[in-house]
Amino acid sequence: MNLHLIQGEFNSNDAIELIAQMVHIKIKYHENKITSNSNEEDIKIKESKIKHLQKELFELRKTINSKTNTVKVEAIIKIE
Repeated sequence: MNLHLIQGEFNSNDAIELIAQMVHIKIKYHENKITSNSNEEDIKIKESKIKHLQKELFELRKTINSKTNTVKVEAIIKIE
């Protein structure tokens, strides 16, 4: 089953805003999974995932800003 979450053409600012909000939700998800009961290894794994998402978002912003005024965005959630 596929969920077409985003599909369309957006101006650069709207595309960045939409994608950034989705990434921030994922970061918040990982932050919320870090609890006082989490062991050090789990915390490091989640922190690594958060840093990776932040880096990817930074690179994505650079790429979108270097494009023309509009970008095509497609996000599909695939459940197998």
